[in-house]
Order: sequence, then C-alpha cells, then structure tokens
Amino acid sequence: MEILKCEGVEKVYGKGGNEVAALKGIDLSVEKGEFVAIVGASGSGKSTLLHILGSVDKPTRGTVMIDGVDIGGLNATDAAIFRRRKVGLIYQFYNLIPTLTVEKNICMPMLLDKRKPDKEYFEKIISTLGIENKMESLPSQLSGGQQQRVAIARSLIYRPAILLADEPTGNLDQKNSKEIIGLLKLSNRNFKQTVLLITHDERIALEAGRIVAIEDGKMIDSQKRR
Repeated sequence: MEILKCEGVEKVYGKGGNEVAALKGIDLSVEKGEFVAIVGASGSGKSTLLHILGSVDKPTRGTVMIDGVDIGGLNATDAAIFRRRKVGLIYQFYNLIPTLTVEKNICMPMLLDKRKPDKEYFEKIISTLGIENKMESLPSQLSGGQQQRVAIARSLIYRPAILLADEPTGNLDQKNSKEIIGLLKLSNRNFKQTVLLITHDERIALEAGRIVAIEDGKMIDSQKRR
C-alpha cells in the first residue's frame, strides 16, 4: 500500500531574477512499512523536501499525497491538524516542552485534541524505548539520548501514517546515535511504522531498507537494500 507519493514536486524561493529552485521535480513513492533514508549534502534540498512532507511548507508545483490526502491543498489550520495526527516529527534538538513531564510531552499531540492515548499502546511504546521509569521527569533531568527517546515516543503516540526524522542523531555521540537508529528500526519493525530518515551521514543511511539520494534539488538515485 502506497502511503506517500510525490509527483513533480518543485519548490522555488524568491521572484524574477532572485529565484532560487530548491527542489526541481521530485518524484517519490513510499510503501506503508518502509524504512527510507533520504541522503544529500547541505543545500541539496533534503530539508526543503522534509518541510513539504511535514506540511510545514507547500510545493510551488507538483503534488504530495500522504495517506490519500493532498497536503499541498490544505489551509494552515488543516495542515497543522494533519501534521499532528498523521505525521510524526523527530528533530535533531528534540523540541520537548521544558516545563512538562515526560508523560505529558509524549501525550501532547493527543492532549491538543482532548484525547487520551490507548493505555496498552502507550505502555508498549515507553517500554520499547526504555523510558518507563522517566514519566515524571522533566526534559532537563534527562540525557540527550533519553530526550530523543521521548521525542520518538511522542512521534509514535498518534500512530502516524509516516514518521519523519530530521538528522535525529546530529546532536548525539556515537553510542547514543547507534541506539537511536536502532530504536527507529525497532519502531519500523514492531509497530510497522513507515519511517523517512533525513541525513547527510551515509553510514546511518545504510541502516535503512532503501536509500534515496538528492543532489541540487533532484533525486539522483533510489536504491533498495533489502
């Protein structure tokens, strides 16, 4: 089942003689349950693509379908709701709310909709990520690796159609980096979670089932590994 489809996606910033093309006709299809790494150097367009897939930005031309929804056609309010419910986002700097406990940080996407998470699923997530004894802690009381585990738990709580991880190991040491990538693989396997990992590190990309390379705003290669 196709969960993500990009057709002819272009992104142009500026006007007239000041135009800069960040994406130049991206075509990409991702099946439900895939683990895909999108690799490229700084300035290649991978972060722009991530922002569009996360419904934070809109393509200048082309269409992006996620779970059957054309996200480019959503207004700002609907895009925010779609992002909260259907797109799990993991950033390099965690983006946790410092004044809230770990439990409330994890549940925040659902709390914003006045919903409660399924208790069994919640406990399975925190157990899988090894943070079940940190629920009453504040983010400042956690290590970087633990904070990223909380961010992963938050991204999974709504059972999103797709999980976007933007350089999730960029702020971690080698040991924690390996653990976080291992946990993303575990989420992909145990929860059948579709994962798109954005990275400039080819060694990390090799952990994915498929590698998509972007250069100068164009997709130059797509290689299935297993």
